[in-house]
Amino acid sequence: MTVLKPIRLVLLGAPGSGKGTLTSRLLKNVPQLSAISTGDLLRNEIAKKSEIGSVASGYIKKGQLLPDKFMAELVSSELGNRQWLNNKASFLLDGFPRTINQATELDKSLQTHDANINLVVELNVPPEVILQRISNRWVHQPSGRVYNLQYSPPKVPFKDDVTGEPLIQRPDDNPETFKVRLDGYFKQLEPLKEFYQKKGVFDVVSGETSDIVFPKLLEVVEKKFS
Repeated sequence: MTVLKPIRLVLLGAPGSGKGTLTSRLLKNVPQLSAISTGDLLRNEIAKKSEIGSVASGYIKKGQLLPDKFMAELVSSELGNRQWLNNKASFLLDGFPRTINQATELDKSLQTHDANINLVVELNVPPEVILQRISNRWVHQPSGRVYNLQYSPPKVPFKDDVTGEPLIQRPDDNPETFKVRLDGYFKQLEPLKEFYQKKGVFDVVSGETSDIVFPKLLEVVEKKFS
């Protein structure tokens, strides 16, 4: 797929809605696009045992969102490090913003560079499907590759396809913590939707699996940018 103008895309979706999988597929289809996953950023900081990682770990273990200011500064810093704070860069944000305050802070940061978000897509997946999906989710921690024992299992059980290293389940993927995260997501969703609807950049795609959702997502992106 060839795009005719820069894409500045936000994927909104509950934890476990398939944002990571859909992002990977979108990047393969749209070579101009690169992505920032806030989940991966935070997990990398935790693995490095950095000060940011230490703060993040405490919140994540409780299933709580990190403070808006903390997240906004983390993402703005990463955008700057990658030299994407300009109106020619194409990027996808996975997992950010999650609150209206984060969206407002992001808007201020990008507006300075004439690089406002120009498409926001909500991934609408039923909560019961997400909870079932999470119980089958295993990850390769160093790379962030995600497997699902039901939909996209590894070639060798519980081993990463590329390295052969063992897969793990994320500490925050236990059912109790995950339900807290889901409740938190849906509580924050409506103000976010309204914020981006007013800007005329909001769309939604629905489905139970990534194979159903992805063609719809690609169609939305093609319609907007091709």
